[in-house]
Amino acid sequence: MGPKILVQRLVASAQMPRYAHAGAYGDLAADLFAAEAAVLAPVGQTGSTQAVRTGLAMELPSTHGALVEDRSGLAVRGITTLAGVIDPGYRGELKIVLTNLTNEPQMVAPGHRIAQLRIVQRIQATFEETDMLAETPRGVAGFGSTGA
Repeated sequence: MGPKILVQRLVASAQMPRYAHAGAYGDLAADLFAAEAAVLAPVGQTGSTQAVRTGLAMELPSTHGALVEDRSGLAVRGITTLAGVIDPGYRGELKIVLTNLTNEPQMVAPGHRIAQLRIVQRIQATFEETDMLAETPRGVAGFGSTGA
């Protein structure tokens, strides 16, 4: 069982996050829903990127954060999310930054599933400066290094 996340409804009609499939082979992320209508203008025009309200605020435990992820059905239609990190100390409204990459306006209606929320364990790393890194077979090969 995962952590309990307290959710405050800021808009009466806001929908709680929910997993479409639960159990042993359930979803990795919960659906997030729009609490307002929006029209995303075509790519390159003012309004092609907007922060869409969910009408929800959350209290994540100090041990966890969340990542906002694309919904595959929207991504294949050219609508993607940006700015997707939610820190455990944030208590404001979750707003989903949507971008329309198509040449046509895209409509978002209240109640539409607009993103997914993936709960992640927070790990605070220690960063130490060094003059040299250990060698690996991959080395410095980056984008496209696997031939794809």
